[in-house]
Amino acid sequence: MSKKIFVYDTTLRDGAQAAKISLTADDKLVIAKKLDELGVDYIEGGWPVKGVNEKDLDFFKKAKKLKLKNAKLVSFGSTRRVKNNVHQDPFLNTLLEADTPAITIFGKTWDLHVLKVLNTTHEENLKIIKESVEYLKNRKKEIIFDAEHFFDGFRENPEYALMCLKAAEEGGADWITLCDTNGGTTVSEMDRITKNVVENIDIPLGIHTHNDSELAVANSVIAVNNGITQVQGTMNGFGERCGNANLVSILPILTLKMDYETIPKKNFKKLTETAHFVYEIANITPNDSQPFVGKNAFSHKAGVHADAVMKEQTSYEHIAPVEVGNQRQILMSDQAGMASLLYKAGKLGIRLKREDEKTKELIVAIKKKEAAGFEFEGADASLELFIKNHISGKKQSFELEGYKVIVEEHRGEIFTEATVKIKVKGEVAHTVAEGNGPVNALDYALRKAISKFYKKIDEIRLVDFKVRVIEGSSGTGAKVKVFIESSDKSDVWTTVGVSENMIEASWMALVDSMEYKIMKDGR
Repeated sequence: MSKKIFVYDTTLRDGAQAAKISLTADDKLVIAKKLDELGVDYIEGGWPVKGVNEKDLDFFKKAKKLKLKNAKLVSFGSTRRVKNNVHQDPFLNTLLEADTPAITIFGKTWDLHVLKVLNTTHEENLKIIKESVEYLKNRKKEIIFDAEHFFDGFRENPEYALMCLKAAEEGGADWITLCDTNGGTTVSEMDRITKNVVENIDIPLGIHTHNDSELAVANSVIAVNNGITQVQGTMNGFGERCGNANLVSILPILTLKMDYETIPKKNFKKLTETAHFVYEIANITPNDSQPFVGKNAFSHKAGVHADAVMKEQTSYEHIAPVEVGNQRQILMSDQAGMASLLYKAGKLGIRLKREDEKTKELIVAIKKKEAAGFEFEGADASLELFIKNHISGKKQSFELEGYKVIVEEHRGEIFTEATVKIKVKGEVAHTVAEGNGPVNALDYALRKAISKFYKKIDEIRLVDFKVRVIEGSSGTGAKVKVFIESSDKSDVWTTVGVSENMIEASWMALVDSMEYKIMKDGR
């Protein structure tokens, strides 16, 4: 039977300390529900401090109505202050008022902090740890003691660091968590120190690592392999400085690769969705290169790789993407081969024959476009149009005769106007429109020109607009790449345009967006 490893998520507290992340109490509530659905064992909600952290107080008040099915909610705080007794310490008592089934408190285990931060003695710090744990434990709570800076403390004074853990154990702690607070512990140190602690401490142990040396995941896995049974971390590795241990990576490593029991195995198919949900609530752009759940985690660009993975998945994928709710992507690029093209066309519903001359001509044409700066791997709509038009020989639904854009500044205000002249189904349409900038004006003018012929064009909405410089050595004369993401009532698609002129590149992407809509609606 697989060994159970308890999953402790601190996204709502430690993760929320990351730069650029600011979660409201309601944000925390929806994330907590999602984490509970994923199946974590503990959800640390924050540090409730009256007059200091009212947001977390509000969260714990609202969280009393949460009906969690899998997780225990945890409030977080510190041991009592040096000059306080436990009964009068406001921080300890606020933790009790949060009324969570479990409480985590951190205490000093590095004598540098004991002597120079707390300004107290070794003996008094041991008393602080034991009394604080004991006070909370006597209130019928599950108590987790976070041994702050434990690995730094053990490195300099191992005897005293272990004495601090013993004090928490004597106070009645249910768990002791070893914290690599500065994130500076190497894997060899983690291996040596966790083995030592497992031999000397009788109660269950946890691990809490930071990623300052980019070893948080590796160190967490090593600690678990040495006998530690609780792993703390955050979704997507959110956290202060360089972040915390990334549970999104740790969980599949432990369960799918090492046969430990973490979250329910059936829930791993929710992992990608949950990771991206947390990104969205935190208003952070997802990391496309994130292991397991990133958009590129199972993407294949080189022709050799694409050909191999389609014949045998394990040739270039360490797990099946579906196991973590992700999917394989075969990217079209200047490095793509015949296998990539056949796979990509198949995914778009286009049947190509390997030996057909048109297929061979198509891959040459795609490589020429890529060499000119086009990037089809991020613009499936433009790729689909290009393939279908090349194979069928169809022309565009409308023919450009000319366009003009005028931008004027008058008394501090900017005015933009676009004129478009196109031929549609034998008729010439000549339209003028104003907009918030040249691309917006062109968009309006083009819609006016073709909406008479293609009624559903008005369903298109602009979702995103991105401009990238392809190569910067030419300065302001460099080629630019424009991506336009569009949507209608049922679909989202991306198109691309490339030119030394940003307006022309934008026009190309706009035209492809309109053409794609016309094509998918059956012309």
